[in-house]
Amino acid sequence: MKFSGCLIASDYDGTLYNNEGVVTPQVREKIAYFIANGGSFTVCTGRTVQGFHAYESSYINAPVLHANGSTCYDYETQTLVFGDSVGEEIFGALRSVAKEFPEAAIEMYGFYDSFVINNCETSHKHFTVQDIKYSVINDPSEAQTPWQKVMIYSENDSVKIQTFLQENHPEVHFLPTTGTYIEIMKPGVDKGSGLLKLADSLGIDHGKVFAVGDGFNDKEMLVAAAIGFVPCNGSKEALAVADRVVRSNNDGAVAHVIEILDEMF
Repeated sequence: MKFSGCLIASDYDGTLYNNEGVVTPQVREKIAYFIANGGSFTVCTGRTVQGFHAYESSYINAPVLHANGSTCYDYETQTLVFGDSVGEEIFGALRSVAKEFPEAAIEMYGFYDSFVINNCETSHKHFTVQDIKYSVINDPSEAQTPWQKVMIYSENDSVKIQTFLQENHPEVHFLPTTGTYIEIMKPGVDKGSGLLKLADSLGIDHGKVFAVGDGFNDKEMLVAAAIGFVPCNGSKEALAVADRVVRSNNDGAVAHVIEILDEMF
């Protein structure tokens, strides 16, 4: 059991999956080998619990990290391991954004229900492509709390909204994400904090925690891990903090990670 006590967390899109949205047989075979030899493998994704439909016990044998590390769900026992949520404390900030930028859509992802203020075609597609049911509301107080995360979409004012939040609501923790979305989470929460929190819950030493990711939102996870692996076709932000660069996601990035660890142990 050479990988006993080891945890690998992989980003989902652009890392574990190739550009066709497939976990290739090569990658599945290497993960199966890692698990068979005592390893724990999971996914750390920006998607919420409701928006993640790729769980398979054949290649995921540890709780999954959702919403960029704010939520951890155990599919085996169907229980929430932890949820570092946001809620009423950001009502004021969201109301300010809605007033200052009336065209911006504000999406709130709860643990059971999701909501949107100022629904638009992009937000509608954002929910439906993830098969998430949602309700349209007019004020944050109408939404059930807590939320895994909040996303703000504006086609033209994303940078202005970021500046507005920094100047008027410094208590709000956010990061730019896919397209022109802004993602709000609890301060101090990111993929890195979620990864180490999961490791602690599993009793895994941080020195045996490994991560692989390709995106801007993977940086903290890559830094928190004992070794952060980045596909060679990853973003410049991820590559800047990489400990090791591996093959592209189209050429078995995660399989390459396991091959490297196999030589180490």
